[in-house]
Amino acid sequence: MAEEQSGQEKTEEPTSKRLQDARKKGDVGKSMEIPSAAVLLLALLTIYLLSGYMLENLLSLLRHYLSNLHSIKIIPDNMVMLTMESMKYTAVLTGPLMLVLFITALVSNYAQVGFLFTTEKITPKFEKIDPIKGVGRMFSMQTLANTVKSIAKLVIVGFVAYKEIKKNLGALLPLMDQDPYAILVFYAKVSFWIFLKAALIIAVLAAFDYAFQRWQFLKKMKMTKQEVKEEAKMTEGDPHVKGRIRSIQMEMARKRMMAEVPEADVVITNPTRLAIALTYDPTTMTAPKVIAKGAGVIAKKIKEIAREHKIPVVEDKPLAQALYKNVEIDEQIPENLFQAVAEILAYVYGLKKKSA
Repeated sequence: MAEEQSGQEKTEEPTSKRLQDARKKGDVGKSMEIPSAAVLLLALLTIYLLSGYMLENLLSLLRHYLSNLHSIKIIPDNMVMLTMESMKYTAVLTGPLMLVLFITALVSNYAQVGFLFTTEKITPKFEKIDPIKGVGRMFSMQTLANTVKSIAKLVIVGFVAYKEIKKNLGALLPLMDQDPYAILVFYAKVSFWIFLKAALIIAVLAAFDYAFQRWQFLKKMKMTKQEVKEEAKMTEGDPHVKGRIRSIQMEMARKRMMAEVPEADVVITNPTRLAIALTYDPTTMTAPKVIAKGAGVIAKKIKEIAREHKIPVVEDKPLAQALYKNVEIDEQIPENLFQAVAEILAYVYGLKKKSA
């Protein structure tokens, strides 16, 4: 919408705030194929590892019901008990598999987007049932991608099943002389290899789909230059206002600094560009302190105030540069400058005594 209004192209990478706002609405870049492929692969692996356990429990369940057909009475009074009993046997039989699939689905989604809970996607909205937008979604890039994925999966699974069955056609006729258990094992083996090969190929497709979904999501999240500016204003404030506030603050600090100059004992210059005002009270300070400093126009103003209040102005270019670079306002001078400043203060105090 912003792009249509401003006529600008979305060329800027999405900011962290835009991505975070989209995430709060449940809009993230993820692939639904990743959980599907993971669940299918882990299901096959679990069935392979627990096939003995599951077959044993299945046979036990069949023996239980077939051997007790004469005593099981299907009447209203027994339905609750029979239902609970069948649910217990079913849970024992399929519980491990269901638990693995549940954990796999959670982990595969968490690995893509992390922990995310939002009701935004299920909130009823008019645009979701808008027929015009519905037609637009039918011919969108996302719909095209989903169609291509569905066709690809159908073709792949069909081709894998065809190749595997064709490979085992020669073993079908001898099954006529086998017992039911051998026939069951044969069909289970063929089915397992069909699903395993299809699952591995679908896993590869899922990886490509995840890359595509991330690319499409980031493309959708891109911003125009105007949107970036507007977001910066909302999050950090208008740059012009911030600049004005900063200039006002600097002006107020400069006025406070100039008000301190009359309290200085000496002003050191270099002699034209820099000016540093120092004060020293042996009873309260361990070293002289810079109470004002400046360059250019500010230095000129410091020297004017110093002359108005008859504060000595001493020219010392190396010392002035060292103080200006290394000492901030209201800081005491460093130890390596003690000697040079002490000599100047001694000279200033000598002048004051002569004047007195």
